[in-house]
Amino acid sequence: MSQKKKAVAKQPYLTKRRLVSAAKSGIRKAAAETMEVMGYVIIAEDGWLVKKYADGRTEKISPIERANPNESLVLD
Repeated sequence: MSQKKKAVAKQPYLTKRRLVSAAKSGIRKAAAETMEVMGYVIIAEDGWLVKKYADGRTEKISPIERANPNESLVLD
């Protein structure tokens, strides 16, 4: 086997599933740390920006305007 093929074979394989899992895990961790420090987090929920407090209260901030109403918005 040539050196080039050996180098390619040793690179770690990253699947989409692993990448999505790692990203979600990081987001959950960051949200938990933010909630601990700030006492609230701001998220997108049902077409609105929403402030969620540590005690469970929620406050709608503003609706999310879509550039193209035919496209869906996915933030999580």
